[in-house]
Amino acid sequence: MANNSAWDAAAKGYAIEADAILHALDGIVKEDFLRAVDALKKADRIAASGCGHSGICCRHFAHLMCCIERPARFISPAEAVHGATGFLQKGDVMLLASRGGKTAELLPILSICKKKGVTVIAVTENLDSPLAAGADIVLAMLVTKEIDRHNMQGTTSFTVLSVLFDALQAALIEETDFQSEQFALIHPGGAVGERINPETTL
Repeated sequence: MANNSAWDAAAKGYAIEADAILHALDGIVKEDFLRAVDALKKADRIAASGCGHSGICCRHFAHLMCCIERPARFISPAEAVHGATGFLQKGDVMLLASRGGKTAELLPILSICKKKGVTVIAVTENLDSPLAAGADIVLAMLVTKEIDRHNMQGTTSFTVLSVLFDALQAALIEETDFQSEQFALIHPGGAVGERINPETTL
């Protein structure tokens, strides 16, 4: 059986991530956030890309957008430079997430988007990074520390990024006046579908 130090580390992890969420909004500039919301609202297509934990979180972001009828997809950094950026057209939005802002795989995507007239939203902790410098809109991540004792696993940073994406969806719901009836149409499945579509069963 695991010892008490394992339990203590887990409990400390909860505290670290809770503290990070409490302070994450302090790093966001309101005007930049609202510019991002406006760009996402106006875009016909939205894409997101990142590597590692950031990439996994970007998949969540794309799904959040689809759930409020903003057509979106995750584009693998590897596939992006092999034709997948053809999904995006002028006026669309590409969200690129990288805590350090120097992820080598994302910089060619940034260049492609700039040449195509695609609005780039960068989410990064490093406001002096190449990603931040090249983006049209920058949303700052404010990360205290990762929860592991080596401060190296993408844990707290993943949580902060996920909360930011959730907040963008919440803001877009307000901005677009997205209605529960719209969601009910596209979400008949599962427990949520049963709750919002009591007359429908799959």
